[in-house]
Amino acid sequence: MIAEFQKKYLKRKDLKIISGLVKENTSVLDLGCGDGSLLKKLKDEKHVIAKGVDISENNIMTCIVKGISVFQGNLDEGLMDYADHSFDYVILSQTLQVVHKPRMILNEALRVGKVAIVSIPNFGYWHIRTKLFFTGRMPRLKFLPFEWYDTPNIRLMTVKDFRGLCKKDNIIIENEAHISLDENKRDNWIMRKWPNIFAQASVFVITK
Repeated sequence: MIAEFQKKYLKRKDLKIISGLVKENTSVLDLGCGDGSLLKKLKDEKHVIAKGVDISENNIMTCIVKGISVFQGNLDEGLMDYADHSFDYVILSQTLQVVHKPRMILNEALRVGKVAIVSIPNFGYWHIRTKLFFTGRMPRLKFLPFEWYDTPNIRLMTVKDFRGLCKKDNIIIENEAHISLDENKRDNWIMRKWPNIFAQASVFVITK
């Protein structure tokens, strides 16, 4: 089911935003790169030096077939093999919620990269709140289709939570975008004004 979810959302809005933020002829490290689709797009369209890290053997093999330089590793063990500021961009596209040590990984990303681009699902989204309140059960939504017992999401964060961690660790949020992951739903001023309630996902550009 997880593989089907990943395939279905290869064209997620947050990935489109991330792709638009990366400049041409730069170096990019994608942490939790999945099957390498984002890196392949950046490599083909922006001519970046693309490298990825993922824990899944199947994803590693798919990346290799696509011509992506990839390393199989557990992000929770850190990024000791990478020097400070060795990449222009480090990408974490909906990765923080599936790891055990998101704070460490976030700070490691900012050590290794000059800029980090992070996208997160917003578990403060109003539909999640109302479903939990009225049903007393963990909600399943189109962009979060898992049951509580098979979900890869082990860290549940909101927009406010992420902003709070950045403030705590002296991380500068240079830019942010708040979106719906539903391709049929237009993003609007309400999401931008009250993202913690109305955005399904957010993209942050951060530095230190």
